[in-house]
Amino acid sequence: MSNSSATSSALPLAAPALVGPTVSTQWLADHLGSDQIVILDATVLQAPRPDGSFAWLSGLDQHLIGGHLPGAVFADILEVFSDPAGAFVFTRPSAEQFEAAAASVGVDNETTVVVYDAAVGQWAARIWWLFRAFGYDRVAVLDGGLAKWTAEDRPIDFGYIEPRSDAEFTASEHPEFWIEKADIRAILDGTVEGTLICALPPKEFAGETGQRPRLGHIPGSVNVPAGRLVSRETNALLPLDDLRITFADVVDDPSRIVTYCGGGIAAASDALALALLGRTDVAIYDGSLNEWAADADAPLRRAA
Repeated sequence: MSNSSATSSALPLAAPALVGPTVSTQWLADHLGSDQIVILDATVLQAPRPDGSFAWLSGLDQHLIGGHLPGAVFADILEVFSDPAGAFVFTRPSAEQFEAAAASVGVDNETTVVVYDAAVGQWAARIWWLFRAFGYDRVAVLDGGLAKWTAEDRPIDFGYIEPRSDAEFTASEHPEFWIEKADIRAILDGTVEGTLICALPPKEFAGETGQRPRLGHIPGSVNVPAGRLVSRETNALLPLDDLRITFADVVDDPSRIVTYCGGGIAAASDALALALLGRTDVAIYDGSLNEWAADADAPLRRAA
């Protein structure tokens, strides 16, 4: 694997405007070294427990020891870009918490942000969604993430990158980016129109697997698993025509689209793909099934 020292010695380049919610590995390679770009590694790891369940772990050690994109700063979704005092893991932060989180990784209101992860993009999509929900659109997901970058033998760095220390970020909340449990109930009882998309794997959608005491999906949901949005060969998102086929049951539905999953993470991958397809009216149910299944009166369905 090549070394990034040649890149880091290049003169800084001004970052061009983003033209969509994703950027290619070539786009980022062409603009490495720009003093207007902050690259964020949003990786979270899944660790198995002896009882067969799993826990979420910070990807910081993998970032430091396993390697990261040149100049990338680690974005801690577990503790920094979520509300650690929230009722559920990955609860979205307040505006004040998000402002502090963005500043802590060197992002101000003039920065172009590129986010990636070491998975299929769901963690990066979550950070992308948070920035947009707090009024900031100069953010994009690196299509294919770390897997595609390394498969192309592009430069990798190791160790800690000190973020810019004088950054200040001002948030502007967009509450329409989020849906609450009461809104889901309104959709189910027909009070408001909405199309529900569950981004979980098929077996979890069907209620065959899962860690929650009550398994299954919200009635009336369509299953579009986040893991099926990317190519197995490249880890990049499928071509737009294929994504349109994947979302064929919902993409042209005139009602508002709501995505959910277990904790609002995979749901962001579906929201990202829908943005590429031109749907700008999507909202995420932040509590997702972690909240819904905890309510004994909230209906769940098993099987498709």
